[in-house]
Amino acid sequence: MRVLRAISGAVAAGMVVLALVVAGSAIVGEVRGYPGPGGKMVGWHIGLAAAAVVGQVFADRRRGLPAFSGSLVVFVAAGYLLVTQWWN
Repeated sequence: MRVLRAISGAVAAGMVVLALVVAGSAIVGEVRGYPGPGGKMVGWHIGLAAAAVVGQVFADRRRGLPAFSGSLVVFVAAGYLLVTQWWN
């Protein structure tokens, strides 16, 4: 279970970094007049990154099946973000 929590922690951290990059690119695009990700895409990234962090904190504070379910939330959030926002 430690390995699973470690991997889901890395995924959750990556989602936070990705949300910051997407938000930053939206701001830079707006300032410089370039097209960039819209507010909807930024909102999805921030919302799902927050859900992943909550799932990871839950997994880190529990053991057994509850820890697994917290890690599963992280992986589902990351998968949903990839499918809906990047592979469409």
